[in-house]
Amino acid sequence: MTDQIHTTGQISLVKTQGPTGTKQNDLQARKTAEEFEAFFLSQVLNSMSAGIETDATFGGGESEKIFRSMLNDEYAKSMSRSGGGVGIADAVYREILALQEV
Repeated sequence: MTDQIHTTGQISLVKTQGPTGTKQNDLQARKTAEEFEAFFLSQVLNSMSAGIETDATFGGGESEKIFRSMLNDEYAKSMSRSGGGVGIADAVYREILALQEV
């Protein structure tokens, strides 16, 4: 079985060759679903923090904006991995498995 992973932005799209329903395919589908949810949550967190003014005491500026974006990305990944996300990963996982059966 040969797997090819194509990356678009931060989300990896998995194309598998071989029988569906194998443990490896299921793990890849779960990972892809979690990455999708993490990307979605990252966008939400970045939108939420876009209006927050930086504090001049700690420097502010572009560096703090970049740090905040990276911190939001890590928060999103952590929420998605721990199962504390919004449930998008489960829905995407079910759809990936359903599409593999077609």
